[in-house]
Amino acid sequence: MKSARPRLRRRTLLVLIAAFVVVLIATGAAIVALTGDEDLSFPAAPGRSATAHAAIRPSASQDDLDRALLAFYRSWKDAYLRTDCDGDTVQVYSPDAKYPFVAEAQGYGLVVTATMSPADPDAKPTFDRLLAYVLAHPSTRTPDLMAAEQNKDCDDRSGGDSATDGDLDIAYGLLLADKLWGSDGEYDYRQLALRRIQAIKAKTVNPSSGLMLLGDWSTASNATLYATTRTSDWMPYYFRVFEDVTGDPAWSGIREAHERAIAGLQGDDDTGLLPDFARTSGSGLRPVAGKVLETKNDGDYSFNACRTPWRIGTDALISGDAESTAAARKVDAWFRSSTGGNPDRVGSGYRLDGTRLNASPENAFWAPLAVSAMTDPGAQKWLDRLWTKLADNDVERGNYYGDTIQLQVMTLVAGRYLTI
Repeated sequence: MKSARPRLRRRTLLVLIAAFVVVLIATGAAIVALTGDEDLSFPAAPGRSATAHAAIRPSASQDDLDRALLAFYRSWKDAYLRTDCDGDTVQVYSPDAKYPFVAEAQGYGLVVTATMSPADPDAKPTFDRLLAYVLAHPSTRTPDLMAAEQNKDCDDRSGGDSATDGDLDIAYGLLLADKLWGSDGEYDYRQLALRRIQAIKAKTVNPSSGLMLLGDWSTASNATLYATTRTSDWMPYYFRVFEDVTGDPAWSGIREAHERAIAGLQGDDDTGLLPDFARTSGSGLRPVAGKVLETKNDGDYSFNACRTPWRIGTDALISGDAESTAAARKVDAWFRSSTGGNPDRVGSGYRLDGTRLNASPENAFWAPLAVSAMTDPGAQKWLDRLWTKLADNDVERGNYYGDTIQLQVMTLVAGRYLTI
């Protein structure tokens, strides 16, 4: 059986993590910092492709949106971009994950760096150095996918196989690079993207259900995990893009399978909350019970599913898809009602019936709600409060996961997210 991949992202770890970061800095661990960051700015007003179907947008001015986004981006780069593995590559550092370098983080880094390139003159060289690190760590099972985890010595761990979410973001980041810079230089971004998309379909999609597998290690030899899917890997906008760039109609079927899965799971409760993991069986797709891969909360709305309002909301804002819009609005309406419109009351974990498991605030949970809020015409005051919270929240060294989710949410809410 494949060993679990727990993500230790609890606030109780942050004191220890902060101390570890101080030691790293004191011993000279390399951190990539912006150069000339005071002069960072976007050269033009944003287009509307990323929020073409938004019902509402923040009331803040574009200058204020950009100012907050750029400030958070500067701090994020200082906190999480490293050159620990060699002088030629860059890594996104994930101190609150099981290992300091994970594929999920590198995928995020590629998308973030490409997205912020209109404001950051260092974006392309940083992107290429991140990509060099990705390509230096192929999955042992599927060379066009990335090994999921590396230790402090930059060695692959846990068998060196893949985790699905990282490769989905890596593929999208490569497509952005091709759009921004073309593919005639050192890297053929487009061909690298197409090969990765093909590998994702071949090795990380269950051919029976059409739902994403946990990684290329999940095979029919373990029927339980092969039937298990992680809802944070359900990215309908990416599936739409992959169909467009490959011309492969299979991606339409994959997207529709995930839309049916979202609607089915949301129909079980009034909250619209999705579980971290679900499993297909003879009775259909259901939340898992207890620990299956990571924690006892695998069947709850926890540290994986907290990303779903952002991922589903992204498709709603960009494509206007009716199913994604309905799903995003359902979860937005419940959070708005259950918190009385106060983002400070968003907890960090829920049963699917809405019972709050932890009252502590975590930006991994409240930040994604700003994306789903933009789909809801009745949520203006709620969205403005969420944006104020985003703008006022500082990067918290050691909280890679929440901070990196928040940064990507801010690019979308500020209208700076780049589409294909």
